Amino acid sequence: MQVRPISPDRLAELLAERITALPGAGGRWLRVAVDGAAAARPDLLADALVEPLRLLGRPALRVSAAGFLRPASVRLEYGHQDADAFHDLWLDDNALLREVLDPLEPGGSGRVLPSLRDPVTDRSTRAPYTELPPGGVLLLDGPLLLGRWLPLELTVHLALSPAALARRTPADQRWTLPAFARYEAETGPADAADLTVRVDDPRHPALVERP
Repeated sequence: MQVRPISPDRLAELLAERITALPGAGGRWLRVAVDGAAAARPDLLADALVEPLRLLGRPALRVSAAGFLRPASVRLEYGHQDADAFHDLWLDDNALLREVLDPLEPGGSGRVLPSLRDPVTDRSTRAPYTELPPGGVLLLDGPLLLGRWLPLELTVHLALSPAALARRTPADQRWTLPAFARYEAETGPADAADLTVRVDDPRHPALVERP
């Protein structure tokens, strides 16, 4: 295993090239997940992929897992700061499959719901469905996405050391740290992902290259 420093811009370009080179990438939809704790800013990397993909002729649609959380009555059943519930219950896997991932299966409709529920108001976002053209790329970001058997063509994990994660997690969110420790122990996201990027210093990411 080698770790290669890479600039943020070059990382986005490299990932876009990797996406467009996936087997069977021609005219089918591709589903890509950027997995990482909020402190790793997976949303920023997913956003950064849109333009390089466009330049390569692949329209992209951004979706955040934060728009597919279960209702507050379910995810907060055990309290507002239960790390196990955050790990197990917060993401509405079935809604994400039904509204985002399954429509992009071969022969699917291509109609994707960009968000379902506002996590702050706990109400429907009333977002309209968006049709992703054939050959388009779905870019999904969020934490704890691996190990859920989600149908994805490429997964990227943004890895933080425990010290960096604790340092960069706001005080009011540090109750989630045991969930990420559990994720590391049970899922091993750095090994489960197709690509891993170390982001202890977000200005200087490093791509983990496996043999």
